[in-house]
Amino acid sequence: MKYRKPTLQLLLAGIALILILGSCAKRPVEPQAQSFLMLGTVCKITIYDNPSEEAFKAAFARLREIEQKMTLHSETSEVASVNQRSGLEPVAVSADTFAVIQKAVEIAQASGGAFDPTIGPLVQAWDIGGDNPRRPSEEEIQALLPLVDYRQVVLDEQNRSVFLKQKGMVLDLGGIAKGYAADQAAEVLRSHGVKQAIVNLGGNVLVLGRKPDGNLWRIGVQDPEQDRGAYAIIVQLEDTSLVTSGPYERFLVLEGETYHHILDTKTGYPVDSDFTSASIITHSSLLADALSTSVYALGYEKGMALINSFEGVEAIFFTEDHLILQSEGVKQGTVAFTITNTAYRTQN
Repeated sequence: MKYRKPTLQLLLAGIALILILGSCAKRPVEPQAQSFLMLGTVCKITIYDNPSEEAFKAAFARLREIEQKMTLHSETSEVASVNQRSGLEPVAVSADTFAVIQKAVEIAQASGGAFDPTIGPLVQAWDIGGDNPRRPSEEEIQALLPLVDYRQVVLDEQNRSVFLKQKGMVLDLGGIAKGYAADQAAEVLRSHGVKQAIVNLGGNVLVLGRKPDGNLWRIGVQDPEQDRGAYAIIVQLEDTSLVTSGPYERFLVLEGETYHHILDTKTGYPVDSDFTSASIITHSSLLADALSTSVYALGYEKGMALINSFEGVEAIFFTEDHLILQSEGVKQGTVAFTITNTAYRTQN
């Protein structure tokens, strides 16, 4: 066959084909992040695949909706309405608020009251992390303790109402609402086609799927003795939530003594814990949120018993002498972690 010299038109067509084929190759998507101050903390969402303004807007709108229903810092929230009518009458609430209160009462029962959503009177009296932190008198604390009792929360599923039996009782969902909000934000992202993302609500971290390169997410756990952002360990996670509680988050220093914000529901004073930090790893951020507070208050033996009563829940604790205590699943490798601060060590 006689060779024919390629024409300019053929060369240009070939170049065009290469450009078209090249443009069809999948380019890595740049992750996008947005942050807003809500739920009493900085809420940050980072999307690694299919980022869109619509997904961000919808997720943050959902967070804002939950905050408006459950905050104590507004007289018009649903929780505020329940508190205002304490000892008087039931108050009908939304499905969101009812679900969170119902779960809070369940975990209060399971923890023997170590976690109690009616802790509000004590939280308001101490106001640690608020505008007017103080140490209440012993007489004031003793007067408030009878108002802290999850067994006096009456839930009516049919009417979706909540009633606090004693006047002066105060529901405070601060130990569980952020977890619910993280779960709901994740659902919104999934409904917008997002499969790889991180929802970080100030210590409540929820990861969707895996990293774009197929590896597990690497999430740092705060070193309780260092400034924010200094990690003691890095945990590897996939499609799950990690929530950490510790005394370093909010505290009051008065006359040389430090009082942290996690209050003992039995004494009315800050919890004297076995731990400097308690991290819970499970698929439900709502459950992780409440359990992290519960086990911090309960200590190692009772805390581990509580953890073991739930399926698919793992835990990592730090102690004052830098020991890392682990739930059985973590010990067996279901959750991998790397120690980044050599002062810490695992239990032999």
